[in-house]
Amino acid sequence: MRILKDKRYFGDMQFYKNALIIGIPVILQSLIQSLVSLIDSFMVSGLGDIKMSGVNISGQILFIFMILLGAVCASGGIFLTQFSGAKDKEGMQQAFAFKLVTSFLLAIFYFIVTMAFTRKVLSLMVIGNTQSDLILDQGEEYMFLMGFVGVQSIISYVIASSYREIGKVKMPLIISVTATLINTILNWGLIYGNLGMPRLEIKGAAYATIIARTIEMILFIIYVIIDKPDFIDLSVLKRVDFKMFGQILSKGSMIILSQMMWVISESITSAIYNGRGGADIVSGMAASFSIANLLFVSFTGITTTTGVIIGKSLGSNQLNRAKQEKVWMLSAALVFGCFMCLLGFSTTALVPIVFGSLSQSAQKICKGMLMLIASLMPIWTYVNTQLAVSRAGGDTKVCMWVDGGATLIMLPMLFLMAAFTNWSPIIMYLAVKVLDVGKIIIAHLELKKERWVVNLSDK
Repeated sequence: MRILKDKRYFGDMQFYKNALIIGIPVILQSLIQSLVSLIDSFMVSGLGDIKMSGVNISGQILFIFMILLGAVCASGGIFLTQFSGAKDKEGMQQAFAFKLVTSFLLAIFYFIVTMAFTRKVLSLMVIGNTQSDLILDQGEEYMFLMGFVGVQSIISYVIASSYREIGKVKMPLIISVTATLINTILNWGLIYGNLGMPRLEIKGAAYATIIARTIEMILFIIYVIIDKPDFIDLSVLKRVDFKMFGQILSKGSMIILSQMMWVISESITSAIYNGRGGADIVSGMAASFSIANLLFVSFTGITTTTGVIIGKSLGSNQLNRAKQEKVWMLSAALVFGCFMCLLGFSTTALVPIVFGSLSQSAQKICKGMLMLIASLMPIWTYVNTQLAVSRAGGDTKVCMWVDGGATLIMLPMLFLMAAFTNWSPIIMYLAVKVLDVGKIIIAHLELKKERWVVNLSDK
C-alpha cells in the first residue's frame, strides 16, 4: 500500500479525477463503436460462417483505412493539443487544416481499393483458404458498398478527434451513441427483413452503416456550426502555413509510417491465419476480435487522456510537471491493464451467447483467442501509454523504433511458422506477441532520453 501513496509513482485523487473526466467519455465512445461491430458480427453470424467470413475480410480494408486516418489525425493532434495548452487559436486552426486536407488525400486511395480493385485486394486475405471463392463472393459485394462511407468517416473522425484533443469529450460521445442506435436498428431491419424493411442480408449491414455514418457526419457538422470551436475556421485553408504543415508532417510521418507498417503486418498475419483452414478459422478469429474490441477501447481512453494531459502541460511550458505526469500515467496504465486482464477472461462467457450460430470449431477458436488476448492486456496497455507520452512531445521516432522493429522480426517469424509448422492460429499469435515485451523495453529506454519533453507551440 505504501507505493500507492508514493507521489513518485501515483498522483493524487484530483489528478486521476481529471484524467477520468477525459478518459471515461472517450472509452464509452470507443466502447459504443465496438459494440456496433459486435452487434454487426452477431447479426451477420446468423447467416453462417461463409457470409461472416466475407464481411470480416472486407472489414479489414476499412480497418486499415481507419488506422491510417487515426495516424494522420494523431499527427495533427500532437500540435493541436499543445497549441490548445498555449491558447494559440491560429496554431490550432492550422493543425486542424492539416488533419482535414491530409485525410481527404488518404480517401482517394480508399476509394480506389474499395471500388476499382475489390476482388483482387480481398483475395490477398484468403490465400490458401479451402473456401476462398465462396468467401470472396460475399466479401466483394460488401466491400464495394463500404466504399461509400469514406467521406463521412473522415469528417466525423477529424472533428471528434479534435474535440478530444482539447479535452471536450462529451458531445462526441452523445453523437456516437445516436449513430450507434440508428445503426443497430437498421441492422436488425435490413439484414433480416424486420420492421417492414427488405431482407438484404450482408448488403443490409452495409446500407445500415452508410446511413448511420451519414447521420453522424451531419450531427457533427451541425454541432460545430452551433459551438464554433476555436480550432475550426475554414478560412484557414486560404492562409495555409506550409512551414507548419511541414513541421507536422515531419513529426507525424513517423507515426503514419509506423502505423502503416503495423496495420499491413496485422493484415498479413490475418491472411496467414485465414489460410490455416476453412471458414471456421476466419469466422472464429473474427468473432474473437469482435469481442476483444470491447477490451481494446481501454487503449483509446488511456492514450487520449495521456496525450491531452501531458500535451497541455508541455504546451504551457510546465515541463517538470509533464515529466511527473508521465510516471503517474504509466503507473495507472499498469493497474488498469491488470483490471482489463481479469475482465477479459470473463468475456469468454459471451461466445455461446453472441456467436451460438457459428460452428463449434469456430467457437472453440474464439474462446482460445480471447483467453490469450486477456493475458496480454497489461503489456499492451502499458506500451500504448509509453507511446502516447512520446507522441505528446513530438518524439514520434519511438513509435517507429517500437512498431517498425517488431514488424521486421514478426513477419519472417510468421512466414517460417506457416511454412514449417502445423501450429494453430492461436499458437502462432502467442509466438509473435511475445515480442511485445521487447517493445516495452525499447520504449522505456527511449523515454529516459527525454526527447519528448518539448514545447512544440514555442517553436
